[in-house]
Amino acid sequence: MNIPYELFISLKYLRGKRKQKFISLITFFSIIGVMVGVMTLIIVLSVMSGFEREVRTRILGINAHIFVLNFRGPFSEYQSVMNEIKQIKGVVGVTPFIYAQVMVSSGQRVSGAVLRGTDPESVSKVTNLAKILKAGTLQALNTPKTVEGQNLPGLIMGQELAKNLGVWIGDVVSVISPFGQITPLGQIPKVKRFVVCGIFNSGMYEYDSTLIYISLKDAQRFLDLAEEVTGLEVKISDIFKAKTLARKIKDKLGFPFWTKDWMEMNRSLFSALKLEKLTMFIILILIVVVAAFNIASSLIMMVMEKTKDIAILKAMGATNRNIMRIFVYQGLIIGLIGTILGVISGTSVCLLLKHYHFIQLPQGVYYISTLPVEIRLGDMVVIALGAMGLSFLATIYPARQAAQLDPVEAIRYE
Repeated sequence: MNIPYELFISLKYLRGKRKQKFISLITFFSIIGVMVGVMTLIIVLSVMSGFEREVRTRILGINAHIFVLNFRGPFSEYQSVMNEIKQIKGVVGVTPFIYAQVMVSSGQRVSGAVLRGTDPESVSKVTNLAKILKAGTLQALNTPKTVEGQNLPGLIMGQELAKNLGVWIGDVVSVISPFGQITPLGQIPKVKRFVVCGIFNSGMYEYDSTLIYISLKDAQRFLDLAEEVTGLEVKISDIFKAKTLARKIKDKLGFPFWTKDWMEMNRSLFSALKLEKLTMFIILILIVVVAAFNIASSLIMMVMEKTKDIAILKAMGATNRNIMRIFVYQGLIIGLIGTILGVISGTSVCLLLKHYHFIQLPQGVYYISTLPVEIRLGDMVVIALGAMGLSFLATIYPARQAAQLDPVEAIRYE
């Protein structure tokens, strides 16, 4: 196999024994620097991608992809609206919901909460509520429990809220609505007793400490909504097409309906995660920049050492472009070796973190038991190209200096 003689000379310079061992040491540290930079970037960005995926999964596990609401507030005849939405391509499931802010009390303990009336039959097609239940079942919402001679409706609450109130399955809590009955003494909050029939753990403290679920019918009776609902939750096949499908739903239903998707609702959170990821990339790429300076230093000293060889090559007919290629190839080989070693070591560490989970996180702080890792091919390609690009830039100055050497002056003093 024939290879360009410039590449052959570059490989010979890298393999050959040099009089100045210091140059070899700098070359070695250049390779190690590129490797460490690439490895660190792959590990850190994979962990941050894992966190982003975990947060997205947990948010979409408890929430739908698209919400359909009405400018005029709660609306009736939602079944016909649901049928229209189901006809849109890409829609997987639709379920009605009722939303209200309430207070929940048990004994002397009181906590604010968000009440969501839901349809146990269709909610599983839209959210993962049934999968994140740690105790109880969704069907229990439709089955009143007899407690102290009274038939009480069921209620499902988050694990953290249950801890704050000191309740578990079978305990009775009181739900207080600020919109109650009007009396001569003013408005009196409406209070209704429920029996806890389920506990869920979504892994997100914001949800686990505030959300409670009751059946749609119980919510309508408790909030005096008759046959009305607050809105509809929609699940789609591709979560990243939520904005497009939300616009289609809005256009099909027309005024007074409007939509909002999960990206819009959590824009600040995911924008912060992306900004943090970009910042970490910029900071960690400086490791590769330092390695690139080492490449430049080793090549500059190589040019000084090989002055006679360069003069002989020029005397034999090598052009300035040929001389430049020799040292560009040499720098790129150093960068390529470091990049390959960095990709292999970074990927290996990520796979160890992903499969063996030997780094444990305190759930009380992160609500994630192990370090999440997601290796993205796109990130690895960008990192590898960035490392090779910096390695190439580091070769330009030394290569130009070598090409500009005058062979007569170089040989004169040898």
